[in-house]
Amino acid sequence: MSGSDALQAAAHLLCQQLRISIREGRADADALSSSLSTLSHLDLFKVTNSERYGFLWLADILNSGYPEGERHAIASRIIQLLGEQFYSPDRDAAGFPSNCIPPLLDFMSLHKELHPAEGLTALRILSSGWRYSDFDARILPVLTSTLLPTHPLQSRVLALRTFCRFAAGWFSLQMEKILCEDLNKFLQAVSDPFQFPGHSLQDGQSVITVDYKPMEAAVILTEFASSDLWRNHLHHSNFSSWEETLSTEEGKRTALHCMFDTATNSWPKFLCTPAKVIAAIKRLEELQCSNAVETVLLWAWTVDVMDLGDHGAWGLIERGTLNFYRTHGMWRLSTLSRYITNKTMESLHVKFLLTHYGGEPCRVGSIRQPISLEQAMGRWGLRRFGDLRVAQVCQLRRLYHLFGYDPETWKEVVAVEEVDEGMDMLSVQPVTPIQFTDWACDYP
Repeated sequence: MSGSDALQAAAHLLCQQLRISIREGRADADALSSSLSTLSHLDLFKVTNSERYGFLWLADILNSGYPEGERHAIASRIIQLLGEQFYSPDRDAAGFPSNCIPPLLDFMSLHKELHPAEGLTALRILSSGWRYSDFDARILPVLTSTLLPTHPLQSRVLALRTFCRFAAGWFSLQMEKILCEDLNKFLQAVSDPFQFPGHSLQDGQSVITVDYKPMEAAVILTEFASSDLWRNHLHHSNFSSWEETLSTEEGKRTALHCMFDTATNSWPKFLCTPAKVIAAIKRLEELQCSNAVETVLLWAWTVDVMDLGDHGAWGLIERGTLNFYRTHGMWRLSTLSRYITNKTMESLHVKFLLTHYGGEPCRVGSIRQPISLEQAMGRWGLRRFGDLRVAQVCQLRRLYHLFGYDPETWKEVVAVEEVDEGMDMLSVQPVTPIQFTDWACDYP
């Protein structure tokens, strides 16, 4: 056995013995604190290449028979030790193990008032990003209190970041067991995600800069509007700043970029069907958020949201589109037609399509056949997004047909100032191209 292997084996044995001592209550609080200090100087987690023992100790001490004050003191020392590893530049980018979430939540629930350093460390670890399977519904009451500007940690911005990191979890089966009253309190605490004290926090020793994007939180709340579980608990205050932001061209563009990113990387089911789009639109209309409704329609038409094979489903989107623009102004249609052929999001759009439909059956001519993601990527690369441009033309045709216009009368009615080059393809492309995949074009 090499020296390194022997050192790791000894460290693992030490960790296991410490767990036994905690569970059996054989060591007093001072001895445990002293042992943890020694392990900190030895840089134990770097030696073992794992932080999991720290979270196991934390769980053991929180479930032990030690008096509450001693449990809190020892747990705080463990959090401090974990924080040293968390802040280390050598930390594995994959993050902490999934077993860390329950003890971190238990620690944050142990006392309403936490020491700022340890409390912020626990919350920063929680906000570092997790897989869907790591979600624990007990985070709801922890975030509900931490999100409030009156919370002792004064860490609303960090709590909002945590809210974003657990995006998929808010729609899990675990949440269906939560009382409606608690769901409502949670969204009241989230309130306006654009309102937070700042991107910096003081943990007692240093200034923490928090990487938080309020647009990401607003997009998640838009998905809440489509959810049977959440929609009735939303308030206008959840969207007030977002509604103002979406009144600008830059705001809409940033929101759509964030929607593509969410649907591709964080929550693949984001507004993924016409039924979800219409549900979100209905709730946002009730909340008097017309700019948010328009942005959802931009998303639906740009990404071409529909179930594969269910071509009649677009009737829902079309009726919702007609109702919105007839109510809020036909002049807004110029924005919709412009975004359908917007080149600035082509790369995001292609990535979304490949992520969602790359392995699905496609149609070439009249024959359906499978296509692999690798083939799809090669196809897109070789054709220089040609299929996407055809899909955009088909969407424009669908839009013209819906409102009863041709390209020329469309420009006159909605006062289009510039015509995207993709629209020029209308004069040379057939209504139904000879070769295309289902998710590239299907009109009508």
